[in-house]
Amino acid sequence: MKIGVPKEIKPQETRIGLTPESVKTLVGEGHEVLVENNGGYEAGFENSHYTSAGAKIIDKAEDIFNDSEIIVKVKEPLLKEVKMIRENQILFTYLHLAAAKELTQGLINSKGVCIAYETVTDQNRGLPLLAPMSAVAGRMSIQEGAHCLEKNQGGEGLLLGGAPGVEGGTVVILGGGVVGENAAIIATGMQAKVHIVDKSEKRLKELTKKFGDKIIPQLSDNIDLKKLISEADLLVGGVLIPGAEAPKLVTKDMLKLMRRGSVIVDVAIDQGGCIETSKPTTHANPTYIVDDIVHYCVANMPGGVPRTSTFALNKVTLPYLVKLANKGYQKALSEDKNFLAGLNVHKGHVTYKAVADVFGHEYVSAGEAIKN
Repeated sequence: MKIGVPKEIKPQETRIGLTPESVKTLVGEGHEVLVENNGGYEAGFENSHYTSAGAKIIDKAEDIFNDSEIIVKVKEPLLKEVKMIRENQILFTYLHLAAAKELTQGLINSKGVCIAYETVTDQNRGLPLLAPMSAVAGRMSIQEGAHCLEKNQGGEGLLLGGAPGVEGGTVVILGGGVVGENAAIIATGMQAKVHIVDKSEKRLKELTKKFGDKIIPQLSDNIDLKKLISEADLLVGGVLIPGAEAPKLVTKDMLKLMRRGSVIVDVAIDQGGCIETSKPTTHANPTYIVDDIVHYCVANMPGGVPRTSTFALNKVTLPYLVKLANKGYQKALSEDKNFLAGLNVHKGHVTYKAVADVFGHEYVSAGEAIKN
């Protein structure tokens, strides 16, 4: 198959869909790989690295979309790219459609086969293709939040890790999944006081086993969220409902309970955010202030560390891409129900129920869709 890797065009997004090593693997399997000129440059990959791996360098994204059977990206296509997707063409990338009505309609209109990294599952109902980027975003949430707490960033002027004789700040993490766990790794390492809120008692026990008394586990049904938020110097939103819009756990009124200059990092923003006052921002302008609270809501946080992120992403996506290219999407998906869960749009039909429900589209099951 011909596999196309266009350069990402979302603002401040410098990851790329394939590393040179991944290209080498695909070429070794007998496939042709087209990479856009300087597509990996900002992530540290030169054109020469790709040509040495067997790829062809293509000057224009339009030619990659025209010539490729599979398009491999990192972020959801922007309108310019949606218009280039052909009928029956396979798109393999992050989509986050539940928070993107216009994109969903555009992909329906394209009649392409759109497989989302973030809804592919595993045997344990985990999200293996989302996990590495959630881990990066979780770790970055503390790094960026700590920076935002500095006075010249609009914060309260607090060093999250404290100082000799001075206690560190308080971090409240909403959600004990991959984001929450990785946020806790950095926050506890900085010696902050860390609360993790989750609805699962089992999950909180797992986290307690990992972190011991370095965290304070909080069962969501048993806490006074308003009181907890009032104590937070840094609030991290890391809740996730796979493929669906994130629930709004913190209202605008609750912001009045927080200390002036405290910080919110809403990692769930690419699914609409779990804070009512959140709105997407970019790496160029990552923050804004509402009611004296600094909001950091960058929708592609791992794009800030493109080299690490590209390596981490390829490690998990490449085996799936090899299956797609070797077997074709119908066979690859029909043989693996967990891979099938990644199919969100198929030839004009929405095949992921949470997306169909949020926008009122007719739902066609992925299994039925690929039979046609």
